[in-house]
Amino acid sequence: MDATPSMKEADMGGLLILCPGQGSQAPGMAEYLWDHPVARETFAEAGDTLGWDVGELCRHGSMEELTRTDRTQLAILTCSVAVWRVLADREATCAVAAGHSLGEYSALVATGHMAFADALRVVDVRGRGMQTCAERRGGTMAAIIGLESGIVEEICACIPEVWVANYNSPGQVVISGSIEGVRAAGERAGTEGARRVLPLPVSGAFHTPFMDGAAEALAEALAGVRFAAGRARFFSTTELRYPEPGELAHVLSRQLMSPVRFTQSMEMLLGGADAPDRGLEVGPGEVLTGLVKRIRRDLPMAATGDADALQKALAAEAETRRPR
Repeated sequence: MDATPSMKEADMGGLLILCPGQGSQAPGMAEYLWDHPVARETFAEAGDTLGWDVGELCRHGSMEELTRTDRTQLAILTCSVAVWRVLADREATCAVAAGHSLGEYSALVATGHMAFADALRVVDVRGRGMQTCAERRGGTMAAIIGLESGIVEEICACIPEVWVANYNSPGQVVISGSIEGVRAAGERAGTEGARRVLPLPVSGAFHTPFMDGAAEALAEALAGVRFAAGRARFFSTTELRYPEPGELAHVLSRQLMSPVRFTQSMEMLLGGADAPDRGLEVGPGEVLTGLVKRIRRDLPMAATGDADALQKALAAEAETRRPR
């Protein structure tokens, strides 16, 4: 069901799919998918695997329910896989896939490297572990707008318990750590010329050493997963490379405490002779679509987060398959 092209085909341009991470959720985010049988089947599979109704949460859950780390990650994963399966059911194929943090699991399912049921079970452990770490150690995150990443790195190096967590786009970097550390770094960023310091509505210091307990539990869960060779390429946005299947468990466990280098990843993916010629955000929202447009304005990029956007994406991909 998770159709993807051969490696030979993947080396020749084609579609880049990007899968969103935590923060893309919204009430009713799966309602438009109920028109597609393959999407309903995906939510049913998730419910059978996890023992609770993921579809109900994604269709009718409140924002408070959807922002629980131990639930939202599973909701976003399932929505993203459902969207990809709708596309794949209409013969869409991807050349390469990447994800933002949690989105890497959706990308791995789409490329055929990881079974959906395995991804659900692992992300369940991941979300619970992150929630536990957040409750035990606290922490927060903030976006620094309008400051070069090198300056933000220097600020974090001078203040205890704060790190760069996400390189989202030129001029947009997210920091993460203790409440005191993030506050101090934000104040310093303001004096250095940042246009805005935006606290994020999170309860933990994600992508930092504060997640060490979650990383240990995640490593144990990943040890039982068999990763396949896949039929399309997967690019790690924390390690800036294409990991081999045998490395993926270690890459994903390290990811929790490593910064997401989305800006650098897009520059690498889109800068070579074999670069994809178009991009599609697969899942709820359009956060990554906006980030890519700030990094590479010349890449045709679209989202799939509502009914109209998904129909346009289906039509656009069908057009690419028409004989010329």
